[in-house]
Amino acid sequence: MANVKETAQFPQKSMNSGGGGGVCMMSNTWRDEQHPSFINFVSAFLAANSFRLNFVPITPDFIFNCGGSSVAFIFMTSLDSGTISQFFGRVQKLKLQFANLYVVITLPTKEQNDLFVRSYFKFGMELGKPTFVQVKDLEMGFEKITKIAHSRGVCKREDATTKLKAEDLKTSPFCSILLEKRKQTVQTPGILRKVITAIPGIDNHDANALNQAIGSIEGIAKASKEQIMENTDLSADKAQVLSRFFRDPKFYLSPKIN
Repeated sequence: MANVKETAQFPQKSMNSGGGGGVCMMSNTWRDEQHPSFINFVSAFLAANSFRLNFVPITPDFIFNCGGSSVAFIFMTSLDSGTISQFFGRVQKLKLQFANLYVVITLPTKEQNDLFVRSYFKFGMELGKPTFVQVKDLEMGFEKITKIAHSRGVCKREDATTKLKAEDLKTSPFCSILLEKRKQTVQTPGILRKVITAIPGIDNHDANALNQAIGSIEGIAKASKEQIMENTDLSADKAQVLSRFFRDPKFYLSPKIN
């Protein structure tokens, strides 16, 4: 588990540019719910990357202060049907309290991933508010948390938050779902409808029209604005939204920075 994975480090130059990594505040409650070996991994990882760790009674699981940037995180390490409602309720509550909130969730099995996908739409989550990060294991999840906090801090110091690269922060829940489904060339109407209607401005009628005319998420992703308009009754604006969504990383991958 955590104790057998090599501790990664960020480039020393970027860590030193702000006089150290920063401060990580961990919730006492979250700490007590984890296995001691994973807490040891977290502590070692933070120390290796020049972060100071404090245990405090906070409502998020983590708050990072790095380079003048403060970022809050929920880190869900075990998702099941018995905790899903409470989990999304907590997300809805904390997103109102913290402008910079990310939700990291470990989904090592197909069953957990499917549960998350169904529940994401069921509980009415709004795309990118907050940003979700789906990972396969605990260590990867915490490394992603630290990387996001570090990146935000570096950009804050440089006064260049727009320099956050999409490939480093592929954190949109829809992006993760979409990439997985596109790999499988999904053609199930129910799944296609759920995925496509998550795009702002696209409704069930549009999704049905796209399904009948094109037939798969992969096909829709490859279709141009003109092809969509030629084969469906979608308006030019909606065809433009679809085309831009699948082609412009800034449209769907950018972290929501206030």
